[in-house]
Amino acid sequence: MVEQQKQEPEIPYLTRFQVLGAMGATAIILLIVAKLSLQFGNFSLFSWNWNPRSLLLGVTLGIVITALSGLAYRLCLPYRKSADYYLEMVLKPLALPDLIWLGLLPGLSEELLFRGVMLPALGLDHTAVIVSSLCFGILHLSGSEQWPYVIWATIIGIILGYSALLTGNLLVPIAAHIITNWISSYFWKIWQLSGMKN
Repeated sequence: MVEQQKQEPEIPYLTRFQVLGAMGATAIILLIVAKLSLQFGNFSLFSWNWNPRSLLLGVTLGIVITALSGLAYRLCLPYRKSADYYLEMVLKPLALPDLIWLGLLPGLSEELLFRGVMLPALGLDHTAVIVSSLCFGILHLSGSEQWPYVIWATIIGIILGYSALLTGNLLVPIAAHIITNWISSYFWKIWQLSGMKN
């Protein structure tokens, strides 16, 4: 049996503190970009309101996205390699409680920028969804061989973009993004920890 060669990262492995710091810094930068865009742009933030129906819809969408991601992981080898590379770089140094931040920080800041600001700035139409989703996908590029993960992130961006447009509530993609990050990172982390024990 031929053992698959593991893709080495183009940047050094990060420590727990570096990963958490990078997540925090990225969230702050995205929030600043969103705030500046709203300040100087001729548009307003995509509307959002807190209601149980939208929250439940977002949670359900997050579960569906996680299931689709699991299916893609099982069926598509390039995506599996790319996802493992990305997840090992980001998740391996983190402790289980850190996954709370992995859900909240990107879920809030990325949705605020890519769906909350970019969708209205670009016209709240199909083009806005595609362009904002491409930008969202490129944000997830962590190495020259990471295009399968970027493509997948772009597809997820399209799903999240249309969820905002169809419901008229930014809470839906925010909840979906947070739930997707929490569930997928938790299962990957548990899988890794159980593999280390064997």
